[in-house]
Amino acid sequence: MLTYQITDIDHCRSAESFLRNLLPAAPSSYIRKLISAGHLKISGGTVAPDTLLATGNTATIKESDRTRQFLAATRPQLDILWEDDHCVIVNKSAGLPVHRTAEAGEANLVELAEHFMAGRGTPVKLRPVNRLDRGTSGATILAKSSSSAGMLGRYVKEDGLGKLYLAVADGNLPDAGAIDTPLDGKDAHTAFRTLARDTAASFVLVTPTSGRMHQIRKHLSASGHPVRGDRRYRGTLLTGYPGHLLHAFRVSLIHPATGRKLIVHAPLPPAFILHLPTMAPLSWHDLLRDIACSPD
Repeated sequence: MLTYQITDIDHCRSAESFLRNLLPAAPSSYIRKLISAGHLKISGGTVAPDTLLATGNTATIKESDRTRQFLAATRPQLDILWEDDHCVIVNKSAGLPVHRTAEAGEANLVELAEHFMAGRGTPVKLRPVNRLDRGTSGATILAKSSSSAGMLGRYVKEDGLGKLYLAVADGNLPDAGAIDTPLDGKDAHTAFRTLARDTAASFVLVTPTSGRMHQIRKHLSASGHPVRGDRRYRGTLLTGYPGHLLHAFRVSLIHPATGRKLIVHAPLPPAFILHLPTMAPLSWHDLLRDIACSPD
């Protein structure tokens, strides 16, 4: 048996995503076969593809020559959260732009993902469906064809994605509330719930119900509690973090091609987690699990 201890980098990651990162060259059919055949066990029990892992779990995988063939020596550069023939949902790093920028040679998510896909033998041209700001990390949907991009784009426009964000904001926000300040002359609504706080900052669950540019960042700044590290909107500067402390933790939708409801979670970046101990030293793991298991 191959045995792995689940750490913070995989807390609230799905079982399928865990295997994709462990066996990045393996076909999707093989990943799902391992799970359906019960060859992946978490703390001794069988799992479904969308079972969420938690720090401290033990993952065991039935050893075979083929599984060993797919094992990677290091984690792949692209963190795949979910994938099918229509799209791939990845966990974007803070500081990484989605598209190519004017800065020559700068890495971007689309090209990084296309390079990864080509390297594993499944070349494809990718198109972003939801676009996170450069400094924001988390779940990002990339369509695998123009037809899939159109289908998913229409769904987002007509029905909207379910989105939950996690943020560290300056100062002490109320326990819960909503911000309705219009943005660019248009209505905008952002609900929030404070999960934990210390004397200088709040760890917040944020739900935008409209999709204005920089909405969460602008609304939190307008409330007097900008996102920590957000230079543009007057957040407290951070040292050694490539973006700001805003993370797209969950995205949900009814897949327009299959009719299946997708709920995908993106584990927090390790550098984001470093800012949580003073606010929730013993409880942040449980807070995230509670959010992940709550109804969409």
